[in-house]
Amino acid sequence: MSKDHPDISIVVPAKDEERSIVPLFNELGRVLKSVNKTHEIIFVDDGSTDKTLEAMKDLRKKDKRVKIISLRGCFGKSIALQSGFDHAEGDIVITMDADLQDDPREIPRFLTEINRGYDLVSGWKKLRHDPLNKKLPSKIGNWLARFLTGVKIHDLNSGFKAYRREVVKNLNLYGELYKFIPVIAQNQNYKVGEIVVAHRRRKYGKSKYGWQRNIKGILDLFTVAFLSGYLRRPGHFFGTIGLGSFSAGFAIGLYITYLRLTTGTIQSRQPLLFLGVLLMVVGVQLVTTGLLAELFVNLSSKDDTGEKIKQTYL
Repeated sequence: MSKDHPDISIVVPAKDEERSIVPLFNELGRVLKSVNKTHEIIFVDDGSTDKTLEAMKDLRKKDKRVKIISLRGCFGKSIALQSGFDHAEGDIVITMDADLQDDPREIPRFLTEINRGYDLVSGWKKLRHDPLNKKLPSKIGNWLARFLTGVKIHDLNSGFKAYRREVVKNLNLYGELYKFIPVIAQNQNYKVGEIVVAHRRRKYGKSKYGWQRNIKGILDLFTVAFLSGYLRRPGHFFGTIGLGSFSAGFAIGLYITYLRLTTGTIQSRQPLLFLGVLLMVVGVQLVTTGLLAELFVNLSSKDDTGEKIKQTYL
């Protein structure tokens, strides 16, 4: 009895990659034929201004296993991936970039690792053929992410990954969160692995990488780190900072009191007094915020039906 869905879904987000789409499709066809698995290829056009969408439509006419999702504007890679995930039907979902820098011949190795029991396998571009202004921020960001989250992946934001279907169906991506999918997956108790993959030089077009993405990525990294460590215990986060602030303010208050009792004056320490009072007030507010957050989490967990909140898009 045949299945009503493919074995593999390939999700390819693309923006202004008109010259790469057809060569990538041809390479994928040869590789997927060799692994003897049923498949679908989902191209997601993220607001391209060239003929990328037309190239996708031409492929769709030739092969009905090609699906096309066209976003109404450039929403970013997270939304493009999430849109592809929402429509993916394969037991295994593979994501890769459309610029031909990811080598489709690595796909069988990803499948092998999934068959060994991993839920998510990330590709590590150990030898990268990118300019320094792209490699250096990536190295710093990956180190910072490993430090803050404890997830021992060398290349967190690699676009070349393989997932079991249930992993992608439990993602809700926005902003720059696509870079931290392994962190999110591991936090959901999925087994995350990594393999070294070949990385090719860009053949057509230019990188869409910019310094703005570094800033957004850092902000989202702190969001992910917070959610990973304190999603179910926010009181610990706010409470620790609040108690530290209150303790520092209280110590300053004791020092001012000591001066007043022993010398009869606070010896022009009014600014220090104000600082102490401010620290204690802030400390109380943070502890209170933590308690309210714990109450909210407790009430939410009781009402949780386990249903996935799906990302909607236009």
